[in-house]
Amino acid sequence: MPINRPLITDHDFQEAMERQLPVRVFQNDHLINSGATVIRFTDTDVIIQSRVSDLTYYSRRDCEFFEVR
Repeated sequence: MPINRPLITDHDFQEAMERQLPVRVFQNDHLINSGATVIRFTDTDVIIQSRVSDLTYYSRRDCEFFEVR
């Protein structure tokens, strides 16, 4: 059974980015992305990469992020 750890602080996002663990992204209680990795984050956005040329920008305010172990 996978363990979901919420990513809330900058330190959480930095650790997920360095370890390249897959993340799940929820918006309005719906799963909108799963299995991608965090490649960059700011105070307002998180950039997730699924494939080589597939980058998606998500709002930290509107979405919830979970690291999957």
